[in-house]
Amino acid sequence: MRTLALSAHERLVHAVGHVTGTTPSPNTPLGSVPLTEPAAVHHALADTFGDQRTVVVTGTLDRRLVLIEQEDGESWTAADLSGQPHSTRAWPGWAQAHLQLADPDEWLSPAVITAEGRYRLLRPRLLLTSLYHREYFPLPRFPLAISDLARAARATLMGRVELMDMQLGISLDDILARITSGEIDVLGVSATFGQHDLMTQLLDEVTRLDHPPLVVAGGSLTVRNERMLLGRYPDLLIGRGAGEPTIADVLAHWHGDLTLDQVRGAGYRGAARGPGTMSIGRVRHTATVANRIQTDMWPELDLLDRTFRHNGVAQLESSRGCTNFCSFCPRGHKGQWAGAAPEALPWILSEMNAVFDRHPELSRTLYLVDEEFIGRGDDAVGRALTVADTLAEAGFAWETSCRVDQVVRLDRDRNWHIERGHLWRGLVERRLRRCLFGVESGVTSILDRFNKETTGEQNALAIRTLTALGVPPRFTYITFDQLMTEAELRQTHAFQGRTDLLLRPQPNLNVEEIVDGVRDEQWVAEHTTGRPFYTGISYMLVSMECLIGAAYTRKAEAAGLTGLADPSMGRVEARFQDWRIGVLSHWSQLWIDRNFALDYTLKSLEKILDGHLYQVVRRVRGLLKNAAYLLLGRMIEALGRTDALADDHTELDASCQAIADAMIHDLHAELEPAVTALLDDLPPQHGTVLEREHDVWRTTSTWNLINVADPCGT
Repeated sequence: MRTLALSAHERLVHAVGHVTGTTPSPNTPLGSVPLTEPAAVHHALADTFGDQRTVVVTGTLDRRLVLIEQEDGESWTAADLSGQPHSTRAWPGWAQAHLQLADPDEWLSPAVITAEGRYRLLRPRLLLTSLYHREYFPLPRFPLAISDLARAARATLMGRVELMDMQLGISLDDILARITSGEIDVLGVSATFGQHDLMTQLLDEVTRLDHPPLVVAGGSLTVRNERMLLGRYPDLLIGRGAGEPTIADVLAHWHGDLTLDQVRGAGYRGAARGPGTMSIGRVRHTATVANRIQTDMWPELDLLDRTFRHNGVAQLESSRGCTNFCSFCPRGHKGQWAGAAPEALPWILSEMNAVFDRHPELSRTLYLVDEEFIGRGDDAVGRALTVADTLAEAGFAWETSCRVDQVVRLDRDRNWHIERGHLWRGLVERRLRRCLFGVESGVTSILDRFNKETTGEQNALAIRTLTALGVPPRFTYITFDQLMTEAELRQTHAFQGRTDLLLRPQPNLNVEEIVDGVRDEQWVAEHTTGRPFYTGISYMLVSMECLIGAAYTRKAEAAGLTGLADPSMGRVEARFQDWRIGVLSHWSQLWIDRNFALDYTLKSLEKILDGHLYQVVRRVRGLLKNAAYLLLGRMIEALGRTDALADDHTELDASCQAIADAMIHDLHAELEPAVTALLDDLPPQHGTVLEREHDVWRTTSTWNLINVADPCGT
């Protein structure tokens, strides 16, 4: 048999033939079952054999392992669908004693599995869930968090892994029904900001069960609320860092291989002080494995096809962590960064391409959710270009995120900037579609407070450099923060309105000319687009979130500005040092929340469209940005007419409401015909979503907060 020439589907068919003695036709369902979905493979094999044999589909996507019980109930067939010899697999320790292969140097081999080995292959039954509020985020993103954990769990070869994501037509009742079926041994819950209500509702129901599963919860919100959650759910485990080691250890703990204090990256309630007692308020932490160690960051793709069927987008990581220590970010991996080896990318890109092939109407764009794409080290430039080459050669356009100091640094010489200029131009040549930069402010005093380690001048030069090089950027900007002065707010407004930052792409100029030109005001004046900077900001009018555990929150607390904790958002309530700015921030948030679902829908459509329609959607979003900037300017005028020492906030609040009411009326008049025209051009599956969200937006007549936030202001 020429195994190297066989496809994975052909190997699956040959595995069945090894069991039955007769190789099925490749035209059976086994020949086309999506190998990215182990449940589908299992169902296809179960249909083939009925209840006669136990079937196990395990292992990671790149080394999918199929084990089929022989008719005698004692021997098995073991097939590695990658075609690699079994001996090249990194077998977990338990398997070495309980799974013996007759031909370890082949991909297809008879095997003997002990009763204990069989039990470990089948248990625990792990359900990984991802929570979601559709009313806030109408279109889905491929759920990396639980997909990464699925890979780590399957690498142990223990148990069965199932994924349920509320983005994809799954309700909380559906999840609860699955848990209460009695077929789940371990439950993993991924929750982020704005999902505390869903998480507590789920956990309340689970803890009422007579025999609840072992529950481990993770995600940015969960870590912020660790002490409160462990007080309410004493048997809960909290995943505190990179989740892959934690979930693998949880499976081992379920089997009794590890004690709880050996589970890496876990938070849990302290040991009992006496019979039947628990040390209230005592929280224990095991050793956390930092993100920098997790360079196997690839997801399982069970839910990618379903994400596409719900008009969602594909996400992937090529690095983890961040090189800086921004004061508003509470994440534990600050200052830690690690990039995956570029040569590890082709196989996962090939698998994703196969899923994209089933959805030819989608833009073949991949969203690298790296916080800092380039990273650091002597090989940073070479690695970034190699990753970009790999993506482009696989047929993908791509987007990612990066820090401004990867473009301009005031402590580096001209040669460094020329090298970086060539890097950024090279990335665009390799199909970089857009890159997000966390500018956060154009005011140096604010940037110092944020510990961004950048300056207003540096940010301005970076914006000019990127746009002149032809890099399509987008920017995040924190307009309001609790320690801000009136002067800083006015400087912020002025920076957002600057028309000397977004320059026309200069493809005919060499990098050296651009590096020099962006520092020459006359050259800048000759090459500006004339568009204000705010048109490049992703979301306007954002306010600082004082997140639990962040250094900025401690500054606000020292200033006497903080109040009660808000567990739903993992933040602390905080007043503004200048109450007038607080009123403006409040009305800005009301503005954001009233427009958020529509704006988010448009932003999501940008991600799945190409060409003309992509540009039309961007122009429609531009109308929202224009209105937001005008709103800010008019509210600042009202602030200027208000005495900062006054005790009565009523007049400024009423003024801001009047401004917002007038602005939303004008926005309706401007936006409705633009959306109507866009709907005429959109494919039906996208138009239906936009029309639904536009109708909700158009018929809304009140100002309400929805408590949507993002942990790093992005």
